[in-house]
Amino acid sequence: MTGTGAYLAVFLLMTLTFIGIPAVGPAIVGWAAVQASHGELNIVLVLIVAALGAEAGGLIGYGIGTRWGRRLLDLPGPWRERRRSTVARAEALYAKWGRLAIFFTPTLVSGMLRMKYSQFVVWNFVVGSVYVLSVGPAAYGAGKVVANEQDWESLAALVAGLAIAAGCAMLAARYYCRRRARRFAGRAGASRVSTDEAGG
Repeated sequence: MTGTGAYLAVFLLMTLTFIGIPAVGPAIVGWAAVQASHGELNIVLVLIVAALGAEAGGLIGYGIGTRWGRRLLDLPGPWRERRRSTVARAEALYAKWGRLAIFFTPTLVSGMLRMKYSQFVVWNFVVGSVYVLSVGPAAYGAGKVVANEQDWESLAALVAGLAIAAGCAMLAARYYCRRRARRFAGRAGASRVSTDEAGG
């Protein structure tokens, strides 16, 4: 698949991924980036189309979750308990990670949990950009290396993709540590207040 059909496939599958179908998006972005490394597609267009698909899918998923999420959760059937368990785990992730939980949970859940819309739009864009700018350039550079056609540009793309993924992981860990420290400080403060009140 090449040309317009390939770009449309990238957009649609990234949209479906961010609505709630996992694992499809990175695979299609990686495939398209490798095709670009062989001259079949334009890597810049691949990245732009993938990012637009991620944002569109995220907004659709958020809207579905906000409007129909609870009803979908309570639909009868063999998967109802599994759906409830998934949402419960997502709620725990939001409690633990805050807004960073959007990296690990479906956008439907963000809507169900009523994440502030303006925050969701920004964070969904960040998540989509991280996916696209880590997987795409890395796959593009790897495709060039495998075909023994690497140059400075493709090697830089490979390194940049890996660096973006590693950098985001480090920032996420730093954010989590700060959030955890604030939670512990809040609990310690509440504990001291309770002790003082008991002593008074």
